[in-house]
Amino acid sequence: MFYVRPIARDDLQALLTLSERTGAGLTTLPANAERLDARIRRALASFAGAAEKSDECFVFVLVDGANDHVVGISAIEAAVGLAEPWYNYHVGTQVHASRELDLYTAAPTLFLTNDHTGHSELCSLFLDARYRHGRNGPLLSKARLLFIAEFAQRFAPKIIAELRGKLDADGKSPFWEGLGRHFFAMEYSRADYLTGIGQKAFIAELMPRHPVYTALLPDDARAAIGEVHADTMPARAMLESEGFRYEGYVDIFDAGPTLECFRDDIRAVRQSQIFPVTIGEEDPVPDSLTDDVLWLVANRDLARYRAILCPAPLRIAQFPLLPHAALALGVSETDTVRAVPLAPRDRS
Repeated sequence: MFYVRPIARDDLQALLTLSERTGAGLTTLPANAERLDARIRRALASFAGAAEKSDECFVFVLVDGANDHVVGISAIEAAVGLAEPWYNYHVGTQVHASRELDLYTAAPTLFLTNDHTGHSELCSLFLDARYRHGRNGPLLSKARLLFIAEFAQRFAPKIIAELRGKLDADGKSPFWEGLGRHFFAMEYSRADYLTGIGQKAFIAELMPRHPVYTALLPDDARAAIGEVHADTMPARAMLESEGFRYEGYVDIFDAGPTLECFRDDIRAVRQSQIFPVTIGEEDPVPDSLTDDVLWLVANRDLARYRAILCPAPLRIAQFPLLPHAALALGVSETDTVRAVPLAPRDRS
């Protein structure tokens, strides 16, 4: 059985191995042992309730219960931009008009902003390619949403998710090549890495402060605005199934879209319920012969959070768990769980 749990101190090597497989564009997961160790320490303090709001970061790992192997990671930053500036571009319009010449032009533009300061961010989603099957992706991604539902007071009213932008066949960002390279004397991967390890001062020092007219960019750079990396398309679809939408904000390096949703409008937050637990014997009836659906289920413990997927009828008063599922969640019949059926697209 696969399950999601908070990251632990001895997960550093597994996290470093995952970070080396991500490629460019996953800024919050740099292949840097010192930075990753610091992030683990931040996460441990956060799960212990001992971190400042500006420093809270909840990092989760997906574990293959058959061998206790860490195969994926996801995270939530409680509030971005409070300790370090949070930059993105807002896709807007600049109007130029002349009555005398009877000319009117609406020019698409990019404005450098800090508009998402203070919002909570879903980030660092990465699943080992060998485990991108079944429903491991929805489990890893959406376990965070049940965590937000259970501990809503720890998060901002708006949740954002900055997605990896489009790269070409050589791993280069068309947007970076068309814009960023003119202001930064470095490769896209280098700029992305520096941002990931917290060296962000160069952004404020070198980025253009005036609106950028997208008509002046190469065609492939314009086409990349708001588009996602091929590997990120399933993550985008999962977020959109939960109510997240693109509202015109993009990453300043690769122009990947930022999706956003008010916390209380997220499907898993709005529809999840708290159920008392009932534990039964192993069910001899094959799943294919029942009318069960898959539920995302989590315990309600901040420090020892666990989330799994398991089948149950769509309409229940108590949540029925088999012994191995109760063990994975760390619950007994005296406990309650928070649960929500998977969105229809994630069940298939």
